[in-house]
Amino acid sequence: MQTIREPVRAELEAVNRLIIDNLESDVELVENIGHYIVDAGGKRLRPLLALLSAGCCGYRGEQHITFAAVIEFIHTATLLHDDVVDLSTLRRGRPTANAEFGNASSVLVGDFLYTRAFQLMVEIGNMDIMQDMAATTNMIAAGEVLQLVRAGNPDTTEQQYLDVITRKTAILFASACFGAAVLADQPIEIRSSLKDFGLNTGIAFQIIDDVLDYEGDPEAMGKNVGDDLNGGKATLPLIHVLQHGSSDARNIVATAIREKDASRIEDVLAAVRSTGSLDYSREVATAYQAQALRALDVLPTSPHGDSMRAIAELAIQRNH
Repeated sequence: MQTIREPVRAELEAVNRLIIDNLESDVELVENIGHYIVDAGGKRLRPLLALLSAGCCGYRGEQHITFAAVIEFIHTATLLHDDVVDLSTLRRGRPTANAEFGNASSVLVGDFLYTRAFQLMVEIGNMDIMQDMAATTNMIAAGEVLQLVRAGNPDTTEQQYLDVITRKTAILFASACFGAAVLADQPIEIRSSLKDFGLNTGIAFQIIDDVLDYEGDPEAMGKNVGDDLNGGKATLPLIHVLQHGSSDARNIVATAIREKDASRIEDVLAAVRSTGSLDYSREVATAYQAQALRALDVLPTSPHGDSMRAIAELAIQRNH
C-alpha cells in the first residue's frame, strides 16, 4: 500500500488533516465516536481512488482534497450504520463503535458524518458532483434496506447478491473516480471509464471480502470469521453451494442462512470447500477486475494510473 499511495502521499496526508478538522463539534460525543472510528485506520481506498483518479486526469487544483474527505466521511457513516444493523462487535481488530458507545449514539453520529459530507460538497460547489453523490448515498441506503430484507433468505440469487453489493459497496468506489474526473473537467468518455473502473473494482473487492469471511485470518481481517452467517447474509460462496452443492451441503447452508446461525460454521466451511465455492467466487471477482483494468485503457500511462491498476490487483489478492 505504501507504494500505491506514493504518487499522492502528501495529498492523502492533507485529506487526513481535513477529516480531523471536520470532526470538530460542540457535542463531545460526536467527536469521540468520530475520532474512534477514523483513528482505527483502514486502507482509505475510496479517498485514495479519488486522489489517484484526479492525478490520472492531470488535475491541478485543491478541491480533490475536499472531495476525497467527502468520500471517506460517507464511507465512515455507512460503517457506523452497518455495524448497528449487523450487530457487529469487532472491526479492524477492536470493538465496533456501537459495542463501545451504544447503537443509538453510533446511528446518530453516522448521520452527523453524512451531513458533514454534504456540507463539504457545498463548499466544492459542483452540481454534477452533488447530483452524483446524492444519487450514490440514496443507492447505498437502498442497498442496506435490500440486504436487510433478504437476510435469512437462502433463495437469494447471484444476480440479487450482485445488485446489493453494487449498491452498498461498489457505487461509492465508482463515485470516487467519477467525481475526480468531473473536477478535472474531463469529457464524458473519461468520466464514464473511470466510473466503470471504480464500479468493477468495488464489486471485485466486495466479492473477495465475502470470500475472506470463510477463509480469512480473523486476526489479519480484524473481524470474526462467520460474521456474515450470523446476519443471515447469502453471499456468493454460499449461493454457489446452494446452486451446485450436494443435497447435504445445500441443507446445511440453507439452514444456517435461514436461522442466521454461525454455530455450525465448521459444517458450512466444509460445504463451501467441497463445492469449490471459494474458487468460483474468486473467478467471478477476477472477471470484474479484468473489466476494471480495461476501463483504464483510455487513460495515458502515469504513476497514478499504475497505482490504480495495483489497487485492482490488490482487490483480489489481499488476505484482509
